Amino acid sequence: MSPRVLRVALVQDRDRGSREANLAAIETAVGQAASAGARLVLLQELHNGPYFCQHESVDEFDRAEPIPGDSTARLSALARAHALVIVGSLFERRAAGLHHNTAVVFDADGSHRGTYRKMHIPDDPGFLEKFYFAPGDLGFTPIDTSVGRLGVLVCWDQWYPEAARLMALAGAELLLYPTAIGWDPADPQSEKDRQLDAWITVQRGHAVANGLPLLAVNRTGFEAAPDSSGRGIRFWGCSFVVGPQGEFLARAGEPEPELLLCDIDLARSETVRRIWPFLRDRRIDAYGDLLRRFRD
Repeated sequence: MSPRVLRVALVQDRDRGSREANLAAIETAVGQAASAGARLVLLQELHNGPYFCQHESVDEFDRAEPIPGDSTARLSALARAHALVIVGSLFERRAAGLHHNTAVVFDADGSHRGTYRKMHIPDDPGFLEKFYFAPGDLGFTPIDTSVGRLGVLVCWDQWYPEAARLMALAGAELLLYPTAIGWDPADPQSEKDRQLDAWITVQRGHAVANGLPLLAVNRTGFEAAPDSSGRGIRFWGCSFVVGPQGEFLARAGEPEPELLLCDIDLARSETVRRIWPFLRDRRIDAYGDLLRRFRD
């Protein structure tokens, strides 16, 4: 197969203190990505502000915004100005009392090509998202763009092989994961190392099992807990791109903001799937129990 190369950019960044400052930083990063030849830019989860889900407060709903709205207009104009595809991540206000953690995709002409609402919603210490977000109701549907069919998923979705598989079965050419994940500073280093390794490993597994390139972009920096606990989250960065055999194509560092650029040969998925035909050999006649919560 002849190469079909797509240059992508992952914007790994920290919260800069305000929505305006964060969007200004994104505009700068997208401009740099465009100058470097990128045709697809992936932004981190909930990039407009801090990761507010460390606590439960009704005041945080003031951060939510409609889609379409001011942020989507700004991202649309940015995509159009630089003639590239942007995948953003917003706190969507769908109606009073109904909110989602939502990814939005804009094509190189600025058109809104599609929306994905996060399907798996965590409720863990420091990640209290069920208070804020209803589970997505748009399913696992790839979004068609001028650079290919994008299987966009969000953060906690990245631990579930079913989500990646369903995107692959619907014809996704890339798997993309905007992310906000980090360590509890109180954890020992050994536990931090295990968590980071697990996060990378499970996503490499999705790439391998589906024969698809995968992009994961994470926040970085320390964000203190909004309450008086004195704790917080150290977002570990470490954004990366892997190919359809799980091979690393590009990796960002841990502590600092970084614009990660990478060239992906989209034609390699066809080559890899010919020698590892997992979709051919799936026993779809024997998987009915996957629809059960547990096999007692």
